[in-house]
Amino acid sequence: LYWIAYALLIDPLKFGWLIPFAVFGLGGVLACFSGVAALAARRLMPPGVARVLVFAVAWTVLEWVRSWIFTGFSWNLLGTVWMPVLPVVQFASVFGAYGLGLLTVVVAALPAVLVQPSRRHIVAVAVSLLSLLVIAAWGAWRLPAGPVPSVPGVKLRLVQGNVTQTAKWRPEMREQHLRDYLRLTMLPGHDQVTAVVWPETAVPYFLEDEPVVRQLIAAVTPPGGVVITGAVRGTPPGVPPFQIWNSLEAVNAEGAIIATYDKVHLVPFGEYVPLRGILPLSKITPGGVDFTAGVGLRTLALPGLPAVGPTICYEDIFPAQVAAADPRPSWLLNITNDGWFGISAGPYQHFAAARLRAVEEGLPMIRDANTGVTGVVDPYGRVVAELVLGRQGILDSELPRPLSTPNPFAQWGGAMVCLLLMLVSLSALIWHRLFDRDRARVAINALASK
Repeated sequence: LYWIAYALLIDPLKFGWLIPFAVFGLGGVLACFSGVAALAARRLMPPGVARVLVFAVAWTVLEWVRSWIFTGFSWNLLGTVWMPVLPVVQFASVFGAYGLGLLTVVVAALPAVLVQPSRRHIVAVAVSLLSLLVIAAWGAWRLPAGPVPSVPGVKLRLVQGNVTQTAKWRPEMREQHLRDYLRLTMLPGHDQVTAVVWPETAVPYFLEDEPVVRQLIAAVTPPGGVVITGAVRGTPPGVPPFQIWNSLEAVNAEGAIIATYDKVHLVPFGEYVPLRGILPLSKITPGGVDFTAGVGLRTLALPGLPAVGPTICYEDIFPAQVAAADPRPSWLLNITNDGWFGISAGPYQHFAAARLRAVEEGLPMIRDANTGVTGVVDPYGRVVAELVLGRQGILDSELPRPLSTPNPFAQWGGAMVCLLLMLVSLSALIWHRLFDRDRARVAINALASK
C-alpha cells in the first residue's frame, strides 16, 4: 500500500505529515484481519490439517468482513494473486474472489503440516495440490481458444488524458484539459466510433450549469451515440443545502445529459471525512464540501449501446457489488482517476481487481483511467486491449459479448461462498474427529506414562 503516499504528496505541505499514519496505519489495520484469522485457528484447533482448514475459513470470513466494516476496503483480496494464471482464476466464476482466496490459503498453508510428517499429512497435501491441478484443468477447458464475439454495431473509443494530479484542478488549466479531451476524441477513426468514454472527473466543470461546455462535447459526440464522462455534479445554484456528487454523465449529440450515475462507495478522507465534527482533518480532494453518496447501483440504457453497469473509481474492487440485479447489465464500465497514485503498483493492482470482477460476473469490463491502466477485458478476465500507464492516447475497441448465462457467483454470490465455507468447515471437523483428536490422545497418554 506504499502508493497511498503518492496521493498525500499531491499537496505535501498540507498532507505530507499523514504519510506514516496512512501507509503503516492502514497496513497495520489490514494485518489485524489476518492476525485474527490465525488466532481463531490456533484457539479452535490443535496443530494439523484441521487447523489449516479452519485458518482458511477464518481468513475468508475476515476478508469478507473487511469488505464492509468501516465502509470497507477490499483491496488486494488474496485471490488476486492468481491473475497471471487465468485457468485458476476461472474458479472465481463459481465462488468469487473470496472462494479463490480460500483455495489459495489451503494450498499455500497446508504444507506446514509436513513439519511433523506422516502418511496422512502427505496425502492431505497431495490432495490439495491435485485439487488445484483439477481446478486449473477445468479453467483451461472453460477458456475459449479464440476471442469472445463482439457486440455488432458497437465500437468504443476510450480516451486516456494522462492529466497529472498536480495540474488537474488548477483553474487556469481547466479549459486546456477539456480541449485535450476534445482533441483526442477527434483523432483519426472517430467516424467509425459509436460511443466515447472519458475517465473519472475528466470534465472540470459542473456540466448542468455549462451549456457551452455541453455543446463542445456534443460536437465530438458520434451521431446517435454518446460521450460518457466523469464529472462533479452539484445542486443547482441557490438551492440549499449545497451538495456535490462524483458522477458519470452521458451527453448526446444535442448536448443533453441523458443519463447520470452517482458514485455510491465514497473514499474515506479522500471524498469525505468520517466523524467530521470530531476529526480536525480535511479531505484530500479539492474543496471544502464532502461528496454525497449516490442512491445505489444502476443499469443505464444508452442509445446505441447494450445496458451498462457503471462504477466509479475503487467501486470495482468489491465482489458482488458492481452490477445491479434488475435489470442486469450486459457489460461493466469503470471510470477512474488513478493519477493520484503516480507510476506505482497501485494502478496495476486496481486493474487486476477490475479484471477479477469481469470473471465473477461473466461480463466484459471496460475501464477508462485518466493516467492508466485503460483496458478492455472479456468475461473470462482476458485483456483484449489496453493503454499503458502514464501515456496520453486513445483506445478504440469493439465491445465483447457477455456470457449467455450468468455465472453461479453472479447469480448466487454469497450463497456460493457460504456453501464453500461450510464444506471446508465440515472437512476440518471430520478430519479433527477422525485423526487429530486421536493423535492428541496418544500424545497425552505418552506423557502420562512418563
